[in-house]
Amino acid sequence: MSPQRRDSANAALEQALARAVQETETATVQHDRFRAVLDELHEAVLVLDADGVEVFRNPAAERYRAARHSDAVVAGALDSLISRALAGEPCERELQLFGPPRAVVHLSATPIGGADQRLGVAALVADVSEVHRIESVRRDFVANVSHELKTPIGALEVLAETLAEEDDPAVTRPLAERIVKEAERLARIVDDLLDLSLIETQEAPRRTPVPLEVLVDDAVEQLRPTAVAAGINLQLHPGVTGALVACDDRQVVSAIANLIDNAVKYSEPGNPVTVSTALVGDVVEVAVRDAGIGIPSRDLERIFERFYRVDQARSRSTGGTGLGLAIVRHVARAHGGDITVESVEGQGSTFRLVLPLQPESAAVPSDHQETA
Repeated sequence: MSPQRRDSANAALEQALARAVQETETATVQHDRFRAVLDELHEAVLVLDADGVEVFRNPAAERYRAARHSDAVVAGALDSLISRALAGEPCERELQLFGPPRAVVHLSATPIGGADQRLGVAALVADVSEVHRIESVRRDFVANVSHELKTPIGALEVLAETLAEEDDPAVTRPLAERIVKEAERLARIVDDLLDLSLIETQEAPRRTPVPLEVLVDDAVEQLRPTAVAAGINLQLHPGVTGALVACDDRQVVSAIANLIDNAVKYSEPGNPVTVSTALVGDVVEVAVRDAGIGIPSRDLERIFERFYRVDQARSRSTGGTGLGLAIVRHVARAHGGDITVESVEGQGSTFRLVLPLQPESAAVPSDHQETA
């Protein structure tokens, strides 16, 4: 081989090696990137080769290795699906786990490669508990809306028919008053539904820095007549001053008022209802505490659902729509906050509305107390 041809061959070889190195580096980068994405997934991902030997398991799937309790149930079901997928059958199933905590998981196993060349199996485990919960809430919501609207509408129809056939003023007046009461109840339901719909569909509420004291004072003033009429000792304990909250003031005042209204409704005359504020790190907390009937532990997880009532008879007798706490939760989350509850049946409840504190706030603790 001539030197010229040899140099040309060497140059071609060097170019081929450079391309191979570059392709290898690119493949390595893509592999690392793909693996990093899988490692960040909340879903458990498991990959096996054609012989059923594990070649990849992301961190979320580690819980099903040597698993116990509910995880062992999932691991067993996953092994069964993988066996079927290794035989070429795509398969999936859902499991109801009774916990604690209760959960619903979706499992799937899919063959990799074509029918002529099996490369292995990819398996996935996803927690779909929230999806199921939302679907259940939506189904219940449709049924509950129909029921809640049907009750006052039916009462109005019966009362109107009776009123039309009655001439005695002593009888017609109470009937007319009942009609007004049922119409007001119907209007409250519609108003709460509209408020809830508005909060849910807003991409972001209007946010204006408002002093926390103003928000709480407005809510207390709204419920002062109700508390007095019910014989409830409504106490205000401002634990922070100078705190600013970026919020839709109408929505936040409505949320606090809903909590106070519930506390008054479910307390006996003479019992106190306390509204207090506190500074906790970079958030402010509005706590509404009562010494009323309390909430059974079985109901604590559901009280923020629409139309869910712990005491059906008492709620309707006090004019409750069953939407107040759902509105509070949506307002809290729309403002980047949260709502929690602590309760002991027969001893009372404490609801805590947490909202982010504006960075420019000059918030300081306060020991001032007021009683309404």
